[in-house]
Amino acid sequence: MTVRVRFAPSPTGMFHVGGARSALQNWIYAKQQGGVFVLRVEDTDAARNKPEWTEGILSALDWIGISRGSYEGPYFQSQNAGEHRAAAARLYESGRAYYCDCTREDVQARTGSQHQGYDGYHRDLGLGPGEGRALRFRTPDEGTTVVVDLIRGEPTFENRLIEDFVIARGDGSAVFLLANVVDDMTMGITHVIRAEEHLPNTPKQQLLWDALGVKPPVWAHVPVVVNEKRQKLSKRRDKVALEAYRDEGYLAGAMRNYLMLLGWAPSGDREIVPWSVIEDEFRLEEVNPSPAFFDEKKLRAFNGEYIRALPVAEFIDACQPWLTGTGTIAPPPWQPEEFDADAFAAVAPLAQTRIAVLSEIVPNVDFLFLAAPTIDEAAWTKTMKDGSADLLDAAVAAFEALESWDAESLKSTLEAVGAERGLKLGKTQAPVRVAVTGRTIGLPLFESLEVLGRERTLTRMRAARLRLV
Repeated sequence: MTVRVRFAPSPTGMFHVGGARSALQNWIYAKQQGGVFVLRVEDTDAARNKPEWTEGILSALDWIGISRGSYEGPYFQSQNAGEHRAAAARLYESGRAYYCDCTREDVQARTGSQHQGYDGYHRDLGLGPGEGRALRFRTPDEGTTVVVDLIRGEPTFENRLIEDFVIARGDGSAVFLLANVVDDMTMGITHVIRAEEHLPNTPKQQLLWDALGVKPPVWAHVPVVVNEKRQKLSKRRDKVALEAYRDEGYLAGAMRNYLMLLGWAPSGDREIVPWSVIEDEFRLEEVNPSPAFFDEKKLRAFNGEYIRALPVAEFIDACQPWLTGTGTIAPPPWQPEEFDADAFAAVAPLAQTRIAVLSEIVPNVDFLFLAAPTIDEAAWTKTMKDGSADLLDAAVAAFEALESWDAESLKSTLEAVGAERGLKLGKTQAPVRVAVTGRTIGLPLFESLEVLGRERTLTRMRAARLRLV
């Protein structure tokens, strides 16, 4: 039997990091088993679906390494509506489902509670199909439904506690429970690897598989992903869009590595490992069923490690969207003609050790390409104290006299200026850094001044000195 897994997102918004984690787990499992990964877009929510969301899913999968052409699909759930209706009809004709025209208010009036589920009122009344009548599945009165789950063991559900649930709406269209089952049957899905939030639906879906006479798939419900407050990640509250992390400058390799650690770990005391190791070592049955904490700070640290591991040439290439404003990246604060590729290449190794996400490259190097630095006023106020004017005058004079404009000469010269005033280098260089770069922190100062050049450095220092008058 060929293993067939599926990833079935809904195109109703940005691509959730939890969905990306599930996609990767399905992808690896299929590869390990010599199986097939199927992409099915569950697009039956016409009011919320948008074509751009579908394209966003495909692009996000491309980015994390599940590229178009390497999987089966994408299929679209809406294209299978005929099969959904046919399955609903079979269940009705076999007596496994019945029609009901009760409203929520009807049920509440009969039960006296707004919290109680459907009471089975139409179960034996023989109501036939008709406009506005929903089709409900006839849940067994007795016994249990056992879900065999690779991660969670054998969760057991009492059938008497499962209400007669709706499988088709009044207009005849299938609801998610039935459509999902029929699609998996039609596509020959053998293993369903999905988020824990779907576990409560699983006994209902397994009952549908049984009623339709097909063996259920192997289930594996991976842990829910939570925030630092141990709340399920929410689009309304948390930063969950994979595209947002991509556009901020997270590397696909770092994101893949980190997502796979949400509920699982490679062997040994290590977390940052080559993707080939993850592909070899990942085991579904080793996934921890407990909620998995999505720690953005840890992801950021991961990304910094991945950035520092890049060859410099690859780092330079990776920074280009932020340096040029291509794709979905906002334009940088300089004009295209102001950008100097050679100057950037000169400071790239310095920047590579200091940034955690690629978008941070812009504030680290903008002083090289702007006609004048963008002054951080808080940094100016903090740094330009009494004595700063005198220090800048002396530094300008000393720099003007330099024969060689290189980092070592600049450093030794400024050290001497500071020593004459009883200042250590840290205190001495702070006003110079703010005058030249506009900030108190950034790339190593003297290497930056070397790349910026004598004329531009001195012009900025003189301008800062005039501002202190």
